Amino acid sequence: MARAGSHPGEHLALQLEAHHLSPTELARQMQVPTNRITAILHGRRAVTGDTALRLGHFFGTNPRYWLNLQSQYELSCAIEKSGSSVERLPTVASRAEVRNATS
Repeated sequence: MARAGSHPGEHLALQLEAHHLSPTELARQMQVPTNRITAILHGRRAVTGDTALRLGHFFGTNPRYWLNLQSQYELSCAIEKSGSSVERLPTVASRAEVRNATS
């Protein structure tokens, strides 16, 4: 089975390493609890709008970058978990085909 995309915590860990920052120092600078940062780093917490805003400001990136990482990760997990069953669901096009075939 394919591995889900990277959790935003992996990207955050790279940023911390590149800037020689500890999770505690980042949390202090962002004025958030340390466990928020460590939970993101360990993949146990999602990046919220508030956190994305703070990360974007601190690292000089667009907050959407952090939210997009989270969104891509969640979609990748959903595809891995439910993708094949979703693919078997009907679509608007398939409903139209059935209607046209019975007309």
